Amino acid sequence: MVAAGALAAGCRFFAGYPITPASEIYEVMMRELPPQGGLALSAPDEISSLCYCVGASLRGLKAMTATSGPGWALMIETLQYALMTETPLVVALVQRLGPSTGGATQGAQGDVWLAEFSTSGGYTVPVFAPSNAAECYALTLEAFRWAERLRTPVVVLSDKEVGMTSEVVEDEALPRPVEATRPRFAGDRPFLTYGFAGADEVPTFAPVGGDVKVTVTGSAHDQQGRLRKNSPEVLEVLRHLERKIAAHADEMALVRPDLDPGAPALLISYGVSARAARQAVAALRAEGVRLSFLQPLTLFPVPRRELDWALAGVDTVIVAEENLTGQYRAALAPCLGHRRVLGVNKIGGLISPAEIARAVRAAEK
Repeated sequence: MVAAGALAAGCRFFAGYPITPASEIYEVMMRELPPQGGLALSAPDEISSLCYCVGASLRGLKAMTATSGPGWALMIETLQYALMTETPLVVALVQRLGPSTGGATQGAQGDVWLAEFSTSGGYTVPVFAPSNAAECYALTLEAFRWAERLRTPVVVLSDKEVGMTSEVVEDEALPRPVEATRPRFAGDRPFLTYGFAGADEVPTFAPVGGDVKVTVTGSAHDQQGRLRKNSPEVLEVLRHLERKIAAHADEMALVRPDLDPGAPALLISYGVSARAARQAVAALRAEGVRLSFLQPLTLFPVPRRELDWALAGVDTVIVAEENLTGQYRAALAPCLGHRRVLGVNKIGGLISPAEIARAVRAAEK
């Protein structure tokens, strides 16, 4: 469904290298994209995959690749180049057990930090996290929409269980694509590759090899694209890379709330673990336990406004995720104030509804 969402979003370039558990996306794009007038390339490695996507995007095509943790680690330098050059693209990152090559056929949710905090300078990379096939489709649409609108790389972060589970999805239940294109240069003024008036604005786009000169560089640069060290204009360009994301954070924030106003505890989970969390919430409520639940579909930027609503009256927060240390729990910690924060964590297997329910009951004592 990630591939279906990409095609519906207007993706016309895909480059990839087969890697479990993301190979199904590769397979579908190789088969389905060329008949729709797009180009699908089998790259010699993951580094080349993302480099090809950058080149295609700089020519004006909507571009995507798909990988898992080891491939993502190889792509990080090029990801930073895409961020610095304001090149829109989408990476479908299907997590598996790590580190290193880890367990290719074992699921996990251990790439949260690697996906978000992989850039020097601490820039926000938008990250969407689906928990089922329908969300894979919908959030891939969102990923392309924001990649194009903000001229930035965007990650769709799923996991082995979500990526390789077969589910029935009714076409009528899927969102309809909304046309999303990067702002284009109209030729009404001198062209600046990275020109903007306000720090949260997005530069207009002109394709490399087109009618105007486009200077693209991953080095520190001014609005024209000229290499400079730390002039005021260069520093403003660097600030702008973050401000354009922050300015639209509330618009990007997507969550699935199931709140019980006045409940003393809030359960948070994402991806495949959110499915178990929903079952645990239903079972606990049947026992009379008062509990709210929040599933972030947008992991980053952190959906602060929606989180604040869910936290009203809450004194205990429990975060369930399939990793060793509670990566998203740590990312949320600055937003949770002085509340008690607990984790339900596991590696090597799915977190069950029963395990989550036990943790919630223990937190009540």
